[in-house]
Amino acid sequence: MVNPLSKVFSFFILIGCLFIVPLFFSFIKADDLAEINAQNVVTKFVDSVRNKGYISPSMYNDFVYDLESTGYLFDIELSHEKKTFHPVYEDPADSGTFKGDYIVDYDNYYSKQINKVLFPDNSLPIESESRVYKLMVGDYFKVTVQNMNRTKATIVHDFLTFGNTGNPTVIHIPYGGMVHNEDY
Repeated sequence: MVNPLSKVFSFFILIGCLFIVPLFFSFIKADDLAEINAQNVVTKFVDSVRNKGYISPSMYNDFVYDLESTGYLFDIELSHEKKTFHPVYEDPADSGTFKGDYIVDYDNYYSKQINKVLFPDNSLPIESESRVYKLMVGDYFKVTVQNMNRTKATIVHDFLTFGNTGNPTVIHIPYGGMVHNEDY
């Protein structure tokens, strides 16, 4: 005689194999497509900034809008490494002891400082020249984007494994490079 409990258990396994697992793989595919789209958006924005040498508020707004079109919430971190030159002196108090050499250093600016220039507290028009964040040739510009929300694939994975992954980050895109031009 067949145990009725085994029939019920077999039914749930069948439901899982026929419906939940294919759904899980379709959600993984959706995450992959969102990551590809986000990678293209980040690459387009960073390359544009590197080639133009500046960030305007409209460029940044278009970038954020294109990222939002994926349907995911993203944490965006901008990073600007400004190249600075410091002359080398034998005695720093005496300018006559200049050794004819310079030390190259980088000052770092992040999203908070960049956004203060792009979106100041006062109500300047968006086309205002003072709202443009300028970079110089030789500086480095980098954008790091990662999703903040739990994706559907993460939720289904947690359901299937009876756990919580803890880290909702599925999409993590760092991209950047050296500024090539000053087109301002």
